[in-house]
This record gives sequence, structure tokens and C-alpha cells, in this order.
Amino acid sequence: MARTRRPRDLMAQPESFLGCLNHFLTPAVWRQVLRGWPRRALRWRPQPLLLVLLVMTWCAGDSQAERFETARAFYVASYQRKRRPGRSFEGFQQALARVPARALRRVAAAVRARLHQVFAACWLVDGFVPLGCDGSTLACPRTPQLERRLRADTVGDGRPPTVWVTAFVHLSLGLLWSWRLGGAHASEQRHLAHLLATLPRRALVVTDAGYTGYELLRAIIRAGQSFLIRLSSKAPLYTDGRVNLARFKDGVAYYWPQEAQQEQRPPLEVRVIHLRRKGKGDVWLMTDVLDAGRLPRETASKFYRWRWRNEGLFRTYKRTLGKVKLLSRTVAQAHREAEGSLLALQLLLAHGALALAHDGDAGRRLPSARQVLREIRADLRDVTGMYLGPRQRRSYLQRLRRAQRPRWRRRRHNQVRRPWPTRKEHKPPKPPKFRRMGTDLKDLLAKTLGITRDTD
Repeated sequence: MARTRRPRDLMAQPESFLGCLNHFLTPAVWRQVLRGWPRRALRWRPQPLLLVLLVMTWCAGDSQAERFETARAFYVASYQRKRRPGRSFEGFQQALARVPARALRRVAAAVRARLHQVFAACWLVDGFVPLGCDGSTLACPRTPQLERRLRADTVGDGRPPTVWVTAFVHLSLGLLWSWRLGGAHASEQRHLAHLLATLPRRALVVTDAGYTGYELLRAIIRAGQSFLIRLSSKAPLYTDGRVNLARFKDGVAYYWPQEAQQEQRPPLEVRVIHLRRKGKGDVWLMTDVLDAGRLPRETASKFYRWRWRNEGLFRTYKRTLGKVKLLSRTVAQAHREAEGSLLALQLLLAHGALALAHDGDAGRRLPSARQVLREIRADLRDVTGMYLGPRQRRSYLQRLRRAQRPRWRRRRHNQVRRPWPTRKEHKPPKPPKFRRMGTDLKDLLAKTLGITRDTD
């Protein structure tokens, strides 16, 4: 039996932690980083600044100053022939604050291009690149500047300053793809619209019912991408005849909100998919892929079931990396801490996916972020001279191949273990309401479709 041919990027086996890190942060990536870096005479150059920022997220420590000492020691031990960076944590923070946000976004874009190159063989799944999108909040210290700029308290409930994160995740590999930061009252839909420019070709945006918006859906279609979104009873759907919800499985409808009707804007022709679940609420999905052969019901069900991996990514970011609350005390430092830690999470998951991809398990098995982090910290201790033991018998990449999530049985109960004081109980969305179009609305439909056809 012939073995499947692996890409050239997967044939090269980096066996050490630094080798895996350089496998993604290649010289081409660093050249792209330097193009957008500020040309100032700083003691902290781009490579040591970014590497120390990444390692500070991975290493253990009770404070940022303690993590800085470990991260700087790792850089000095790994690059002994290069110029040593500054020694003080305060100087590191000042140098990081001088870096503009667009330079950090350029770093993220360069890493995304490298990820697409490394995992090209397992990027497409059933003809699509499934990317889940969701958002979450990060608490911040109660400093005067953060409370003034990132205040989340609007009704006197005493909530801390908050940073909002909206992120895309490759659902098959479990990789963080792109993200956008905002204030406490940022809009998830606007964040998703801004992130459309970062999506690869053939992307399928998979979201929950909070992203149903006329302008957002039109923006996704204009960007040449597709969407798969859960429906609720608030979604305005119209059909020519009556629909029996009990027997409905798959059909075409028009998504047409009242604002679009009043402005005489054309409706969106969508495909509605009804998935039945025993013992749980049914799931109604909406997609612009009208061809059932291109996106079957089974594939749509699989992609939406994978959307929970987006929720798991935020759990990994907050609990495994300890980012429930940011530690920076100014707005500039908080945004740079979040950008650096998200980039560190992206590379951490990429290390685990690289080990599985070399064995042909990428997409079938997901890496365990906790175990990958333990192996990274073990190599950090080895490099910095804090720990010397028998771990040198196996290489870093060999240990990563064992860092897999266990095969759990499918849970048939609620995944929330116990009630939380500030958590609202989840209520599944109600099925959508199909409205039958009357004579006036049919005339308006023909008028708007005729206008669009003439303009096209």
C-alpha cells in the first residue's frame, strides 16, 4: 500500500522546541515583520521583543516580572551570539508600548500566511475551510485609565474594565486563525466584518444565532465567502407557501428584514436546514450554499457540531494560559498583552497540530493544549538550566505526538457542571417563523429583484 505523500514543510522535522518555533517564525516571516516595524534606535529589537513576549505567556510565574526573567534567560541561552536585550522589565514594557498596533497586526498576518503554507494538505474539509467565529471578554485591573477607557459598568453593577475579543478558529485543526480586539461595548458583527479580509479562499463562516444581520450577511457574500449560521425565532424568513415545521428538513427561503423592505433592498436567498436532536432542542441552520450536493445536511451538521471547538479555544486561553484577567494597567499595555498572548496561543496550538500532521492525524485528533504547554515549560527549564533530567532521551516533537486529547465518550448531559452565580442558563433558540408573502410583498419582491437584475 502506497504511503500518502506529505508536503515539504511536514517532511522537515524540527525535533526541538526552538526548532518548532523557528519552523513557524521563519526568516521570511521576520522580514515581513521588519517592514512594518518602527525605525527607532531601541535597545529592544523586533526578534527579542516578540520572542520574550511569547515566552512570557508560556512560562510559569506568579507575576509578569518573574515571567520576564525566565523569558529573557531563554532568549539569551538560545541566541548566545546575538546582542543581548535590556535587563529590566520596565524597559521591556516601555519598548513594547512604543510598538504601534499595526506592527503587531502585521506579525499576525505573517504567521497566518505561514500556517496556511504548513497545513495546506489538511486545510480543506469537504470542499470548505470551516472557520468558527465567536467572542469573549477579558477582565482588566481597576486602574483609573482602564476604568475610564474600558468601562463595562453601565447600570451600576460594578463590573471591571473589559476587553472584548472576537476570534476565528479553524474547526478541523483547532487552530486560532485571526482575531480582533475592542472595548467593553464592541460589536461582534462589526468585528466579524473587519476580519473578513483575513479569511482564506473557500472559507465557511460558522457562527451561532447572534450573527444574523442583513448587512453582515451581505458583506460575507460580497467577500466571496459562505456562511452557516444558526437561526432563531427572530430571523425574518419568507416563503411563497406555508411550511410545516414538523416535516421540514431542507428548503429555500428569503431572509428579508423590515429595514431592508422599507429601503427596497433585495432579500437574501438562503437555504434552511433542520437538524433534529433526540432529547435536546432542534437546530435550524441558514446558509447561502443553495446546492445540497456541495454542502449536504450531514456535512453542515458536522461543521456546526465542531463550532464548540471555538468555545474550547477561549477556555484554553483563559484557563490553561491564565488569561481570565489581564495584568497590564494601561490601555496600550493591555492591548499588547492580549495581542502577544493570542499569538502565543496560536503558535502553541500550531506546535501540537504539527506533530499530529506529521503522523497523518491532523483533523482527526486535536492536540491537548495543556500537555503541549507542559512540554514547552519542560524545554524552557532545560534551556535556561533550571532543570536537567532524563527528558533529553526523547525529542520535543516526539513528546508532542503524545500530547493528544483523550477520546471521550459523547456526553449526553448538560456540559455545565454546576450553576454559577453570574451565569445565565442557556436556552436554545426557538425555531424560525416562516411568513407567507402576500400580494403586496410579492410585488415588492419582483420589483427589487428586477432592479438588481437591471443594475447587474
